[in-house]
Amino acid sequence: MERLVFYVLVFGALVKAQHCPGRCICQTISPTLTLLCAKTGLLFVPPTIDRKTVELRLTDNFITAVRRKDFLNMTSLVHLTLSRNTISQIAPHAFVGLKALRALHMDGNRLTVINSDQLKGLINLRHLILGNNQIHYVELSSFDEFVSTIEDLDLSYNNLRTLPWEAIARMTNINTLTLDHNLIDHIGAGTFTLLTKLVRLDMTSNRLQTLPPDTLFQHAQVLSDPKASSSSKLTVSFGGNPLHCNCELLWLRRLTREDDLETCASPEHLMDKYFWSIQEEEFICEPPLITKHQVTKPYVMEGQGVTLKCKAMGDPDPTIHWRFPDGKLVHNNSRTILYDNGTLDILITTLKDSGAFNCVASNAAGIATAAVEVNMIPLPLFVNNTGHMREADPGLSDITTSTKSGSNDTKPQNKRVVVENLTANSAVIHWPSERHIPGIRMYQIQYNSTVDDTLVYR
Repeated sequence: MERLVFYVLVFGALVKAQHCPGRCICQTISPTLTLLCAKTGLLFVPPTIDRKTVELRLTDNFITAVRRKDFLNMTSLVHLTLSRNTISQIAPHAFVGLKALRALHMDGNRLTVINSDQLKGLINLRHLILGNNQIHYVELSSFDEFVSTIEDLDLSYNNLRTLPWEAIARMTNINTLTLDHNLIDHIGAGTFTLLTKLVRLDMTSNRLQTLPPDTLFQHAQVLSDPKASSSSKLTVSFGGNPLHCNCELLWLRRLTREDDLETCASPEHLMDKYFWSIQEEEFICEPPLITKHQVTKPYVMEGQGVTLKCKAMGDPDPTIHWRFPDGKLVHNNSRTILYDNGTLDILITTLKDSGAFNCVASNAAGIATAAVEVNMIPLPLFVNNTGHMREADPGLSDITTSTKSGSNDTKPQNKRVVVENLTANSAVIHWPSERHIPGIRMYQIQYNSTVDDTLVYR
């Protein structure tokens, strides 16, 4: 009988050990199952965890990675804490199947990148805490699985310069958005417009020089209204940013705020002044002034390239665009490249480029324009081997196309140029050898682009 009792006790101990890893605390009180493994020296997620666990806390250990098998079949897991480990890697689809998970805490680790496949399967996630990592990049679709359910998102104390703002703009149930102590220098206009449930937005200590006007921020006025209900309060914190206090921030200054200590970093005459103490008339902008507009060469042979330069100053910094001589706006395409610094490269010129290009500089205070003249020289066309030029013949092309694509056998053609071996992006062009024509230095092939009607030379 004593031996039987001994075997029963040993068997019970083995069963218990299978479900509760060593030095962990397992609370099996119905209806929840909680496993606490804090400060137990774990190097990886224990494989013996009961798959029915509801709350799992693995804080203050030395876990380096989250593997695909670590939380497999844990469909009842609601709360997962992996804070303060040394996790630098999350395997793709590591959380797939955790449909019940509502809170994921991974703050205080060594994550550097969040990819779209790492958070797959978290369709009911409410709280995502990723603060105090080394994250510098979040893939655009990383939050798509829980964009409509997330209530609390913490990405503070990382190295983020930007975020998937389009995804954040769709988080209509979010209450708290914590983005302080990053390197964020830009927020797209309208990002927060639909986030009507937001009660706390922390952008402290980033690199923001301005904030875009947003209807959401109008609610921030209730901070100083003692009669406002607590449920409607919105706390917006943006201290510690190098705010550029010009007319673009006048809308923010007009909000009623009394207890914040944000200061201006520029312009010079407002440096280090308290934002809310500056009078509205001091928030001014300066209209654009074009300081340089030129072309690299005054005369351009048809088909050659040319560069136009335009520089402007103002407050805020003006944006620059160009207009063709016919007034059409210049866009980036296979023929023209427009750079952020105001430089315009025309890779292949046509006769239509002859005339005045207009540089247009604009900012919140106004618009300035300046003309840059381009003089086009038409390509010379020679007759036979003489030096006499003739006008271009607007008649039919002298190019003959082979009827059989990919065939090398062609019948003698009456025309001088033959095109064959046609594919979607290539062709073979033949022309007969002729006696030397004085003055000819190159052959140019002209074709029509499908993007526009401009004749292009290559």
